[in-house]
Amino acid sequence: MKLNIALRNLLIVLFGALVLSACSTTKKGDLSGDVYTGKETIEYLASGVPDRVFFATNKSSLTTAARDTLRKQATFLRKNKDLTVTVEGHADERGTREYNLALGERRANAAKDYLMTYGISGKRINVISYGKEKPVNPASNPLAWSQNRRSVTVKVN
Repeated sequence: MKLNIALRNLLIVLFGALVLSACSTTKKGDLSGDVYTGKETIEYLASGVPDRVFFATNKSSLTTAARDTLRKQATFLRKNKDLTVTVEGHADERGTREYNLALGERRANAAKDYLMTYGISGKRINVISYGKEKPVNPASNPLAWSQNRRSVTVKVN
C-alpha cells in the first residue's frame, strides 16, 4: 500500500515537471541560455554570433553558456582581424553606483580575458563599465535584473 502511494506521488511529481517544462519558453537564436529575454531582441555581431553574455547576481564569473558565446565571438574576431570591439559591462539596479560600476568592469574584463585566451589581442578589445546606468529593461523585478546583468560586445570599426 505504501509503495503504491509513493509510486503515485512520484508519478504526479514527474507529470507536473513534464507539464511545466513543456510550458517553458525559449527564444530561438538566443544562445546565451541564461535568461529568457522577453521583449528584448538579442543582437548579433554577425550571423549566429550573439553580442552579449549574462551573469548571476553579484558575479563576474563566466557561465558555460557565456563561454560558448564568447568562443563564437572569438572565431568571428579571428576572421575579421581589422575589427576592434568594446566590451561593455552592465549591472542591475540594485547596489550603489560605485559598486555596480566596479562589477560591470569586472564582467567586461572577464569577457575580454576569455576572448584573449582564444588569441584575440587585448589591443583590439576596449573595456567600459556602465554599471546600472544603461539597463535594457528598466523594470524593477527579477526578469529585468537578469537581463541587465550582462556584458555586450560592440563593434568599433
